[in-house]
Amino acid sequence: MRNVTITLEDETADWARVWSAGHQTSVSRMLGELLAEKMRAEEQYSLAMESYLSVPPVLLAREAYPSRDAAHER
Repeated sequence: MRNVTITLEDETADWARVWSAGHQTSVSRMLGELLAEKMRAEEQYSLAMESYLSVPPVLLAREAYPSRDAAHER
């Protein structure tokens, strides 16, 4: 574990204290959990993007789509 110092607006700090007290945790733990959740989400996104980009693109058959004129016939 590592200690860090953060600066918050007074209103934000007050809200964090009230929220943390209501959830029987500390502001420090709340922020640590939020940051860990954000880190996991970023890692999952990166893995998903890497997986998606690892698949070579597939060209679609041009004949499968109607022409612009055919699509907009009235």
